[in-house]
Amino acid sequence: MVLNRRQLLRSSLGAGAVLLVAACSDGADSSGPARRGGTLRVGALGTAARIERDPHANLSNDSDFLIASLVYDALTVPGGNPNVVARLATRWEPDADRRRWSFTLAENVTFHDGSPVTSEDVVWSLRRLRTVGGASKMPVAVEDIAADGPNRVILAVPEPNNQLPLLVRLMTFTVKKDSTDFTKAVGSGPFRLESYQGGNARLVRNEQWHGGPPPLDAIEVTMFESVTALGNAVLGGQIDLASNVGAIAGRTAEGRGDLTVVRRANDTVVGVAMRTSDGPFADPRVRTALRLGVDRKALVDQVHSGYGTVANDVLGTGDPLYDTSLAQRTRDVDRAKALLREANFDTGRGYPFVTKAEAPGEVESAKVIATQLAEIGVRLDVVTQEPNAFYDQTWLKAPLYTISWGTNDSTLFFASKLLAGGSNRNETAFKDAAFDAATAKALGAHSDEEYRLAAEELQRIQYERGGYLVWGMADGIDIAASRVRDLPTLGGFARVQLERAWLAG
Repeated sequence: MVLNRRQLLRSSLGAGAVLLVAACSDGADSSGPARRGGTLRVGALGTAARIERDPHANLSNDSDFLIASLVYDALTVPGGNPNVVARLATRWEPDADRRRWSFTLAENVTFHDGSPVTSEDVVWSLRRLRTVGGASKMPVAVEDIAADGPNRVILAVPEPNNQLPLLVRLMTFTVKKDSTDFTKAVGSGPFRLESYQGGNARLVRNEQWHGGPPPLDAIEVTMFESVTALGNAVLGGQIDLASNVGAIAGRTAEGRGDLTVVRRANDTVVGVAMRTSDGPFADPRVRTALRLGVDRKALVDQVHSGYGTVANDVLGTGDPLYDTSLAQRTRDVDRAKALLREANFDTGRGYPFVTKAEAPGEVESAKVIATQLAEIGVRLDVVTQEPNAFYDQTWLKAPLYTISWGTNDSTLFFASKLLAGGSNRNETAFKDAAFDAATAKALGAHSDEEYRLAAEELQRIQYERGGYLVWGMADGIDIAASRVRDLPTLGGFARVQLERAWLAG
C-alpha cells in the first residue's frame, strides 16, 4: 500500500495541448550548445532485495526507476509550466465532457530492436500496467483503454477529469505487445540497455530516438544502498552525479569548485494532518491556532538544513496556478492562544502526535513542532512508528500525524486525491460541500479561466479551513561534477530525465 500511495502521487496536473517532443528538464548550469560524447556515471539509491526489472511493477528503487525512465517511453513527462509535457504522446485532446481523451503518438517511433511502436503496443502496455500496478499507476479501467487507428489511443473515465494527461506521466512505460521477458529491456526511450548486473546498468545512446539522439554516449547507473555511501561516492569522484543525495552531502559539497549542488525546489512536503471530522482538532479555530503556533522558517532551517522554502498550508506548491496571493502565515503566539481559548481547547492534557521515519527530517519535524506548540499551550507527545505500522494503525485514522509527499503536483490533483469528500485517501477526514463543488468544477473546466477560478477557490478553502499544516517544502538535492550540464531542476521523479544532460570538456 505504501508504494502504491507514493507512486500514485508522483504525478502532476496540466492542460492538454499540442506540445513539441522535448526534454523538460529546465536544465541546471547550462553553458552554450551541448557537447556530444562521454559517459555519465550516475549513482542512485536502491537495495538488492527490491531490484525490479518489470517496468510496470512497483519500482521502489530509485536506481530501477532511473533505468526504466531512460529505456522506456511514457506517454507524458513532468514539465515546469505547463507541468506536463509530451513524450511518446505528442498531443492530447478531450471530448466536450472531459471524459474521453485522445492521445496522438509520435510518428515513426521504433523500439530498440527496430520494430515500430504502434497504438496496439501502447494499449497492451497500459492495460498491463493497470493489471500489474493497479489503479494507482493507471487510473483508467482496462476496458476503457483502446486504440483508434495506428497512432492514436483513447482513454475514457466515468467522470469529467482534466488530469488525465498528468496522470499518465512517467510510469506509463510502453513495451512490445505480449512481452513477458523484461531482462533485455526493449523499449523506445533515449537510451538502450547494454548490460545489467545486480542493479547496476550501462545504457547507450539510442541514435533513432524520436526526440533526437541524446548528447551522451552512455549512462552508467550504480546502485547505492545508503545515502551516506552515495554521498561519499560523488564527493570522492567515483561517480559524476549523485541523485537525490540529501542535505548533509549538499552542505559538504557547497563551495567545492569541482562539484555543483543542484537544488530542485518543491521536491517533498513534510507536513501535518489534523483530523477535521471529529476529535480535538475538529474546530477550525484550533487548526488555525496550530498553524499560527509554528515557526516555519525555523522548521525549514532545522529540519531541511535550509535547503527548502516556507509553505502556506496548501498542497501543490509546484503548480503554475499555486495561489501566491494568499497571505503568508507567520508565527503569532498571542493570536494562537486566543483562538484556543475561543474554541475551549483543553490545554491541560497531552495529545499523541504520530510520526514515521519515512521522509528525511520527518521525525525531527514532529519533535520541533511539539517544542514550538508547547509555547501556545498545546502539549504534544511524539510517537514514532515504523512506516508499515503507521499505515496500518495511524494513517487516515489518528487525530494528528505527520505526512510526506513528493510534489510538483497540481493543487487540483492533491485536492481530488486527498481532500475531496469521496476520496479513500482523505488524510484529514475533510468533508466540505463548497470544496467538493470547486474540485468538480476544476476537473470538468472547459476553459483556462474556468479552471483558474475553480483552482483558486479550492486553494482558498483549503487555506482557511482545511486539515493540513504545510509549513515548508524540501528541496531535492543532487550533487554533480562541475562538468555535468543541463541536469533536471524540477522536483519529484523529474530528476530521472537525464536525456539532455551532457559533459563539458
